[in-house]
Amino acid sequence: MREHDISEKEEIFSKVLRAGRRTYFFDVRATKADDYYITITESKKFTEEDGSFHFKKHKIYLYKEDFSAFAEILDEMTSYVLNHKGEEVISERHQRDYKKDFFSEKDETIHPEEPRLNSFTDLRFEDI
Repeated sequence: MREHDISEKEEIFSKVLRAGRRTYFFDVRATKADDYYITITESKKFTEEDGSFHFKKHKIYLYKEDFSAFAEILDEMTSYVLNHKGEEVISERHQRDYKKDFFSEKDETIHPEEPRLNSFTDLRFEDI
């Protein structure tokens, strides 16, 4: 019965956010003094060449005395990203038509169809 009491205390309140290969777990837990804190766990699935897989997990512990500052900074950071880049997701993984720009040594944009200054040229022995 003691183990049951401990496990109930560990699972005070939980939410899960599934986001592609990542899953985020938000859990309210209790300290030994029976005060509450939050853990945020990121779990990311990695698939091996043989088809097997494993998960890597990263955990953040957030205590009540840090809630206000954490929420303020998180709000500031998310607002910054949305104000500067909007809500549209732009990445190779999320958009099939995404084209990565290539840069020359002078940081001038060169598109994939344009030749690069230091690019490899295919020569045939007959050309030499």
